[in-house]
Amino acid sequence: MIQSKPNTLNTGPRTRSQRSYLWNEIKRNKVAYVYIAPFYILFIIFGLFPIVAGFFISFFNWDGVSAMKFIGIRNYVRLLTDSLFWKALYNTIYIGIFSHIFILFGGLVLAYILNSKLVKYPNIFKTIYFLPMITSAVAASIVFQALFGLNAGLINFMLQTVGFEKIDWWGGTGQYVKIAIIIMFSWKWVGWNMVIYLSGMQGISEDIYEAAIIDGASHTQIFFRITIPLLKPVILFTLIQSTIGTINLFTEPFVLTGLKGGTANQGLTVMMYLLDRAPYGNNLYGYASACAYVLCAIIMMVSLINMKSFGEKE
Repeated sequence: MIQSKPNTLNTGPRTRSQRSYLWNEIKRNKVAYVYIAPFYILFIIFGLFPIVAGFFISFFNWDGVSAMKFIGIRNYVRLLTDSLFWKALYNTIYIGIFSHIFILFGGLVLAYILNSKLVKYPNIFKTIYFLPMITSAVAASIVFQALFGLNAGLINFMLQTVGFEKIDWWGGTGQYVKIAIIIMFSWKWVGWNMVIYLSGMQGISEDIYEAAIIDGASHTQIFFRITIPLLKPVILFTLIQSTIGTINLFTEPFVLTGLKGGTANQGLTVMMYLLDRAPYGNNLYGYASACAYVLCAIIMMVSLINMKSFGEKE
């Protein structure tokens, strides 16, 4: 019977040899590390540090100038009990859901039409649909503000031409404010999603479409039974991206309605609510930081739900 020798570990020399090997590898690849160093340096300064500092500040009462006063989770409690925050969150969700019905589904339809060769000169249409995306949001918002004007707006002129009463889009009870924002938001972003979906469709083999056509499938059947199932990863990506974009919605409603969201705060979004606390309206930096982290938690929760609902299952 052979007796095994006790397994004695001499960690000292092995640790030194590992360190020596690591240092030699760093010196051997020093040129590569020099090239990637700027990214990590900038990320630590402008990315990681603000994230950590913002979370730290959220537990303090601080106006940006005077000494910081630790107050624990009172900023979070105050935020979650503020009715205006919940109104802003409701407005944001309302605008996001209804606008993305047009943005996501409209982008899918446009991408399918352009990909199926049903139109001539598709590059011209691609440019037209994508043009709002590269247009200044402020300039476009000013144009839409004029379009929805009460007395001289083109929309009201067209409504009166066909026999309807003109609508006070920005006044009254504020019931039409969100509708106007939804129209503009959808107009601006449908082209972006169209480009993403079109690139995904071009990755699908033409043989699949040809086989479906030979079997007698219509364009509607091909769209819902072939294109959409094969685009599930792309659709998941756009859903997560749209969630982040909706929470960050600020420029369009700010230019259209002002920082308070117009009549009865009907156009107020959570990002406008946050920036009204700091730095545009007040100097409640601790409270604004707490709001930012609550919004981050909402984004992560919705993204996980999307991944669970639309992601590929094992």
